[in-house]
Amino acid sequence: MTISSPFKVLHSQGKARRGELKTFHGNIQTPVFMAVGTKATVKAMTPDELKDLGTQILLGNTYHLHLRPTEDLIQTMGGLHKFMNWDRPILTDSGGFQVFSLSGLRKITEEGVHFKSHLDGAPHFLSPETSMQIQIKLGSDIIMAFDECLSYPATPKQVEENSELTYRWLLRSKAAMTRPESLLFGIAQGGLDKKSRIKSIEQITQVDLPGYALGGLSVGEPIHLMHELLYQVTEAMPFNKPRYLMGVGTPLDLVLAVDAGMDMFDCVMPTRVARNGTLFTWQGKVSIKREQYKLDDGPIDRACGCYTCRNYSKSYLRHLFLSGEILGARLNTIHNLYFYMDLMAQIRKAIEDDRWPQFKQECVLRFSARSN
Repeated sequence: MTISSPFKVLHSQGKARRGELKTFHGNIQTPVFMAVGTKATVKAMTPDELKDLGTQILLGNTYHLHLRPTEDLIQTMGGLHKFMNWDRPILTDSGGFQVFSLSGLRKITEEGVHFKSHLDGAPHFLSPETSMQIQIKLGSDIIMAFDECLSYPATPKQVEENSELTYRWLLRSKAAMTRPESLLFGIAQGGLDKKSRIKSIEQITQVDLPGYALGGLSVGEPIHLMHELLYQVTEAMPFNKPRYLMGVGTPLDLVLAVDAGMDMFDCVMPTRVARNGTLFTWQGKVSIKREQYKLDDGPIDRACGCYTCRNYSKSYLRHLFLSGEILGARLNTIHNLYFYMDLMAQIRKAIEDDRWPQFKQECVLRFSARSN
């Protein structure tokens, strides 16, 4: 099954877009936030709970699944969807970012990347071809081309070499992508320089693909520079293709990125910080470990309709966190993911109703507030 013209912009206001992306396992309403299921699981959550929260699509991690349990085992077990009991779309990254993060444990060549496993030090090799083979065996709905993620800061020469290598690897990724049920997305690099980033976008989008992503951001750069860059370069991406901003971010990041014209997002932030006691609300962030919540019988957020807020007090959640109880991590994660999915649903509705400028401004004011 080949999906023709999988993406359509249904409505727009300014640069903000309300769209729909068709995949083999269902249609995705955009803008969308993808919950991160690194090792074929979103930590502390069941698939049914994720669906109840409004999760449309999950992200799996090619690098981690390749190392354990391996793509061959997952293919033998019926593919990633069946293996983890998830019947909605799955996007898998290419493994490029994870290999980049290994730093001293890797060596990059034209052919690919030689690296040592963080688990046992065993040698491995990833190339555009092997990355495609792994993702094909996983059975992903959206497959990411293999790219080289560049660290910050980088010299102009490093940026140019990185972009050129990523382009050559994209051509090889496309040639190795043989699964018609999957959508291949290309990734533009280019650092934080506007001209370099637009050059990479123009190069990558010469290759006709179902979608395109911006990579190499949220890698340690001052966040306001990323925001500025998005407003400068997003319109260089094709209007009729989904635009994916990789690895971002906070609620404020999402709102500003949508305002700049991006459609798809992923980040471990809502689940990771939930386990560390940080909760997102419409009034700003809450650090549940604080003494001020010891006798607070109110919910995390009175404007929230999640299971946690309907049933538990900040006092109880503080007790669970300080006691190291697993239930605390679960309840906090439920709340944060609900908040993110609700935020995206409200973003889509605001664009549909031509209320985007007002909604965006309200969110900027709320999410720029200090933590409580």
